[in-house]
Amino acid sequence: MSFGAPHRHYQRTDSTNARARELVEAGALGGTVVTAAEQTAGRGRQGRSWTAPPGRALLYSAVLRPLDERHLLLPLAVPLAVCATAEELVPGIDCRIKWPNDIWVEGRKLAGVLIEAKPQDGWAIIGVGLNLTITREEFPAELRDTAVSLFDLNKGSRGEVWGMPREAAHRREIPAAKPLQHSERSASEANPGTSPGLPSTPTAAATALNRHLDRWVAADPDETLAAWRSRDALRGRELSWDGGSGVADGIADSGDLVVVAAGGDRVVLGAGEVHLRL
Repeated sequence: MSFGAPHRHYQRTDSTNARARELVEAGALGGTVVTAAEQTAGRGRQGRSWTAPPGRALLYSAVLRPLDERHLLLPLAVPLAVCATAEELVPGIDCRIKWPNDIWVEGRKLAGVLIEAKPQDGWAIIGVGLNLTITREEFPAELRDTAVSLFDLNKGSRGEVWGMPREAAHRREIPAAKPLQHSERSASEANPGTSPGLPSTPTAAATALNRHLDRWVAADPDETLAAWRSRDALRGRELSWDGGSGVADGIADSGDLVVVAAGGDRVVLGAGEVHLRL
């Protein structure tokens, strides 16, 4: 199985995860991808909303089927794929992962992951939101100091486009996106503020993410754990949750968070159990 075909694109929908769930329940094959230029009811973890101006973020959901014991570390593998995608689009940035599912650069949130699984039926929906060309002013006021986009990360580079000299950017070969099905226009057409073919388009970002998901979803567990630990944004940081506080001490082999509490006890926290406060 590889991600990206078939690919269904919407100009506007409530949630790409909701559309992907409808497709998988109707028998969609593993690797099916749903994208949208705009979401009206995008969702994050623990019921949070995910919003982005039309055409300025990658709004992406993919079907993983069959889902089996090989995918026990899927919640770790997907953020690794998103990090690799962002670092490909803007060379030189350093992505970190805030357990369990946020991608940070320079302490600000660049992307989020929402995985919805139905193990008894053998499938999962991989949801990703990646900020591409959102300016600081376009973020809601309460997020301007905590969120970031690839545009913000690179706009200070004089004479460069997305981390490379301008003349090189025009020569760079971008992998062609797979044809979009059931769409009125491609994602790049939905993003008129960017130049065709540059990595800022949702189409190119989706193509890169397809490739990195292929690699990390099938990766060896030891490789996944080692790579995730090398990107751990919380280790050594003080945090609290409903019921306790302590210092983050990495992740267990299960992917759960390990915290050293004030009395020295080691506490293991599952992603579905806690809301962390830093």
